[in-house]
Amino acid sequence: MVVCIRPQQLNLHGFRFRVILRRKQCVHVVKVSRNWCIRKKRVCGVNMYNTQLGPPYHILVDTNFINFSIKAKLDLVQSMMDCLYAKCIPCITDCVMAEIEKLGQKYRVALRIAKDPRFERLPCTHKGTYADDCLVQRVTQHKCYIVATVDRDLKRRIRKIPGVPIMYISNHRYNIERMPDDYGAPRF
Repeated sequence: MVVCIRPQQLNLHGFRFRVILRRKQCVHVVKVSRNWCIRKKRVCGVNMYNTQLGPPYHILVDTNFINFSIKAKLDLVQSMMDCLYAKCIPCITDCVMAEIEKLGQKYRVALRIAKDPRFERLPCTHKGTYADDCLVQRVTQHKCYIVATVDRDLKRRIRKIPGVPIMYISNHRYNIERMPDDYGAPRF
């Protein structure tokens, strides 16, 4: 459903472009050539820019991210700062903490890391302890977070929310996707 269409004329590199705005976000860029053949290009990234994001970064940590960090022998806070080149504040919700406690004695190292005083504890007001729903709900309400997860399903759900970067582990280091270039995060 188109709420608001405001075509604007742009002149970039000698070509004329028409930008179609829907709900005040850039959706399509239409290239108009001399013989009026129109090519549409979906703009991905223009509407994903998040102005609430900035250092010090608040990073919502998922249970499996802590477990995979332990397996890869990575210090969470130091590796996050190495990835983002800025101060990072890891945040753990009550649901994630409850999920780690349910895992039992096998994951006591993860529980000890989660109780680190450098981690910020975020209280949950909803019912239930399903951590993925909690993280998605919190990121939808407040887009000032980066989500750190290795879970494919959670990544897929978060990719549907515009403007939320995802931190993940690959090749024994942290990487980030969908981070704006202005913030200095390296692209690999």
